Amino acid sequence: MSQVDLQPVRKQFQMHEKDTGSCDVQIAVLTKRIEHLTEHLKANTHDHNSRRGLIKMVNNRRTLLDYLKRTATPRYLALVKELGLRR
Repeated sequence: MSQVDLQPVRKQFQMHEKDTGSCDVQIAVLTKRIEHLTEHLKANTHDHNSRRGLIKMVNNRRTLLDYLKRTATPRYLALVKELGLRR
């Protein structure tokens, strides 16, 4: 997954023109990377290093989602709905 693939995701969720690191953007980028890695692991079931990376990304996203829920609940609800996450 290259930076070019993630650019539209950043554009969609950024809060202002130069925003690349807000919680919303980080969660959206992690979600895209998780989806990509999940597809990879379906074809390569023995790739345990990538599986470990996937678990780390899921945990990181969970932490960011918890933080966003605690600090900005309306943004959290909108983000979960738009990304189609189960919560």
